[in-house]
Amino acid sequence: MCTDINANACARDENPAGAAETCAFRLDLTIMSIDSPRFILFAALALALPASALAETPPVPPQTTSPQPAQQPTAPHAAAICPLPSRAGEKLVRKNVPEAHVAMPDYADLATVPVAAELSGSIRRVELPPGKKLVALTFDLCETPNEVAGYDGEIVETLRAEHVPATFFSGGHWAVTHAARFGEMAADGSFEIGNHTWTHANLRLADPDKLKREILAPIAAFAEVAGRSTCHRPDAAADAPMPRPRLFRFPFGACNPATMKAVNDAGMLAIQWDVATDDASPFRSADMIVKDTLPHVRPGSIILAHANGRGYHTGSALPRLIRELKRRGYEFVTVSELLAAGRPVIAASCYDERPGDTDKYDTWGLHKAAALPKPQPPAAIPIKLPAAVDTRPPAAPRPIEPGLNGRIN
Repeated sequence: MCTDINANACARDENPAGAAETCAFRLDLTIMSIDSPRFILFAALALALPASALAETPPVPPQTTSPQPAQQPTAPHAAAICPLPSRAGEKLVRKNVPEAHVAMPDYADLATVPVAAELSGSIRRVELPPGKKLVALTFDLCETPNEVAGYDGEIVETLRAEHVPATFFSGGHWAVTHAARFGEMAADGSFEIGNHTWTHANLRLADPDKLKREILAPIAAFAEVAGRSTCHRPDAAADAPMPRPRLFRFPFGACNPATMKAVNDAGMLAIQWDVATDDASPFRSADMIVKDTLPHVRPGSIILAHANGRGYHTGSALPRLIRELKRRGYEFVTVSELLAAGRPVIAASCYDERPGDTDKYDTWGLHKAAALPKPQPPAAIPIKLPAAVDTRPPAAPRPIEPGLNGRIN
């Protein structure tokens, strides 16, 4: 760009290689008064400089060097624009919308390495050394096939503001429909991403093909979505792939030996919980969540909540939970950090509070249908019949016989 100073002209050099702007700045002393301060200043400069310096400088020829490619931003610079603030309406769950129909990524070539035998099973909490008070907050990001679930920015922003690490168990479908948000969370050094199946299916009811699809498709989806994101972890190169998830959470907290083996053989640890906030009920207020959750937390606890729009009052309860647990001396860590700090407590089966309490989800649909009122036949309307009518034909008239006295009797 050319800047015009003291009414000097800005000329464009016309040349075949392209237009290069040159500015000729001239000192026009004839327009100044002899006693003008500007005249005195310029005159002093003229006396102090050699004559060659006052000569008009020839225009600089345009550079002919080839243009240099734009420098790619480094990972920390790119991460500076992440994350974006949450937007109104992101928490809403939208059903039967076109955005819910997404393509499943190819997972056929994924190699798997089974977990160690001593870590197979349902991990509920972690036994810690005496004096250690660590706790892991976990949030499910699940989504069914015909919906776009929510993104609870209030939860995520609270965790960042309080500098609290957390583990998010994301569905593959959720990651695809929330690609920008997933990329931000995957790039956040305080967050850990776990696998929560493709579409939150009850794996106990899945056939072998569906079981494999629900377990492996999210791994491929995570890699694709994070690879396209402009957000990157500050401690990783911009082209570094997202670490493969090594944690898995069963939908509904329901498993059986076959599904547990499939998850462990895919190289993932099955993470359950020992403290549930029960925040998926719209009738549980923030006060109820805080009041009912705190008494059950102990060192090594894994706390379950939701950040997909179905933790109805979790955003309001979370700051209070964090402040109170900090006051009690707890430190927040990711699930992987918690596992590294102690000995996992592993159960043979998956359950919420007691063994067998998640079996109900096998017939959940039937229970819901049975709870609906059954249609009743219309009530019978009583019909009042008219009184009985004698339908016999009338009797023939009796013949008149004259009496003996000649009168009619």
